Amino acid sequence: MSGRTIATAALGQFKKARVAYLRMRGRTLESVAEQRVVDGTSWNEFCDTLKSAGAAIVFPGAPADPLTQAEGYRYLSRLTRAGLEAFVEYADPRAPVLRRMIHETAKMGSDNPDNYYLNATVDGTLDYRITGTRGTVDYLGFGTQEGNYGEGGQMPTTGYLEAADLEIGPDGRFELILSATGHEGNWLPMTPDTGLLIVRQTFADRTTEVPADLHIELLSGAATPEPLSPASLDAGLAKASLLVAGASMLFANWARDFQKHTNELPMFDPERSTKAGGDPNIIYYHSYWRLGPDEALVIESEIPECDGWNFQLDNHWLESLDYRYHPVHVNKHTAKYRPDGSVRIVVSHRDPGLPNWIDTTGHDCGAMTFRWIRAATHPQPRTRVVRLSELSLLD
Repeated sequence: MSGRTIATAALGQFKKARVAYLRMRGRTLESVAEQRVVDGTSWNEFCDTLKSAGAAIVFPGAPADPLTQAEGYRYLSRLTRAGLEAFVEYADPRAPVLRRMIHETAKMGSDNPDNYYLNATVDGTLDYRITGTRGTVDYLGFGTQEGNYGEGGQMPTTGYLEAADLEIGPDGRFELILSATGHEGNWLPMTPDTGLLIVRQTFADRTTEVPADLHIELLSGAATPEPLSPASLDAGLAKASLLVAGASMLFANWARDFQKHTNELPMFDPERSTKAGGDPNIIYYHSYWRLGPDEALVIESEIPECDGWNFQLDNHWLESLDYRYHPVHVNKHTAKYRPDGSVRIVVSHRDPGLPNWIDTTGHDCGAMTFRWIRAATHPQPRTRVVRLSELSLLD
């Protein structure tokens, strides 16, 4: 039995014991939640946890410059917004809604600028159906996960399915069943502990590709949310605040660790990535960058046979830099290739007039990520720091 299974079983036993304890005293979880909401305890603890999340902004390794600190506190506000939507507004698994939790103004964990993320709260003991059209987006993947970053910092995958493995009709339409038991046709596995659906739509060219049009529904029972209850609000506020504290501290640890190999791109442990909610079909190279005013980071790599790849620049908090207005990433479609099919990427504070330039957008340092999607091999990207004046001397 794994450590996680033991921990889950122990938590279940604790909850049962707590219920029995309360019943012995003529109380229920619902009555306790009512009291906590009425006397303000739920709100006070929510605010206290948010306040404690500020520890991530002064965690060892965090830059103390005004820009990074301002982005850090904005980051906490963004996580708060994402947490409230996930655990209060759209928390009922009996009325699931596909929504964008991570997007242009809510980011975490080196979010991919090429991705259009969709999430829905689900219950692994229930069955769901997704219907829709495939669209023309370059990559489409469906994953189910358990846990969240506020509960131990892990979100292991419980099932994964790519559009390439779907049975799709000639009109582009399909349906997909989500359940813990096997199902004929298109089936996305869950476990009884599954609580989240994540859909990744990865663009190669956002200007021409059409995203999938998707809808999720519960296969049995009412399709409308339960009325708000003190118990659901009490639990939702607690989970939302723990997400803020847990996610911010998890990635503060990552940023600190990445600095051990600044301006290099070592492969990230695939098992660690999947446990943290990463796409199991992607190999990641996570690291940290730091450049002086007249320096540039040059990244070179062969390109393997793969469904896709990209490189992106993040700030210290592992938020992708603002890809709406700046060239902060490059992918298999937008890249300019060298005659031998390899690619050279240049990261610098000013445009050197070279292909595949990545803009630091006023930052002196931050995180960075290279991805291979379903690659036949995993070439090691090579890096070096040079003076801007030396870029013209590159072969």
